[in-house]
Amino acid sequence: MTAAILRYSAFTTDPQGGNPAGVVLDARGLSDDAMQRIAADLGYSETAFLLPRADGELDVRYFSPLAEVSFCGHATIAAMVAYAREHGPGDVVLHTQVGRVSVTIDETFAATLTSVAPRVAVLDAADLDRLLAILGWSRDELDTALAPAVAYAGAWHPVIAAASRARLADLHYDFDALSALMAARGWTTVNLVWREDAHTLHARNPFPPGGVVEDPATGAAAAALGAYLATQGELPPTRRFRILQGHDIGRPSLLQVEVPVDVDAGVRVSGTAVEIHTTR
Repeated sequence: MTAAILRYSAFTTDPQGGNPAGVVLDARGLSDDAMQRIAADLGYSETAFLLPRADGELDVRYFSPLAEVSFCGHATIAAMVAYAREHGPGDVVLHTQVGRVSVTIDETFAATLTSVAPRVAVLDAADLDRLLAILGWSRDELDTALAPAVAYAGAWHPVIAAASRARLADLHYDFDALSALMAARGWTTVNLVWREDAHTLHARNPFPPGGVVEDPATGAAAAALGAYLATQGELPPTRRFRILQGHDIGRPSLLQVEVPVDVDAGVRVSGTAVEIHTTR
């Protein structure tokens, strides 16, 4: 089977910004090996493969260039905008390996996903020390108001808050050492953040499991961050905030997050996506 492969960049209106993802709108008939080959050939951090169901809902699978992954936020946004361009805006239910994810695409083709029920846990002190050593950070460079933790909304992410924008901007780390630690702990990205104000956070997400130094926009980490801020009592009164990501690597991205009072109902992450046209 020859699949139609689309390329979209999520959390941006500019193909040169955001986080690129591959999208296959109808992957029925593709084998696991074929999906993996497509993802590897594209070389994006993830490719989403949609499998329409008889009930009108969609199964979805995500592949990085290296392996299948259980959930990916930016590829979900990319795929749903691409899907809405074909089928019109509205509500879509996705069945992922981590559970049911609902998505709404509005008339402007902005998409909002609602995560699975999130979880937040204490980050082991030894793991924190190891992380900081790998990053070249010290404890006195951390934001004392935002304690390190690990958070989940479809994937696990340590959350480490820097005390300054300069600390966040200066990111150099041991790729192999971080890759090994993340594999041992089952972490997908490390969510490094700096809080500009109550409504604005800046983020950088090292992503060795995806074979890249840094992810320019991470929807699953954004949802997990929303749950984390809720447990810390650090959400603004609106329970909404934005994340600026990718600016330090030349792919600026904007992620909008809303955390309901009932956090178990799922964190909402919104963004736009734009098609990447190639000459191939």
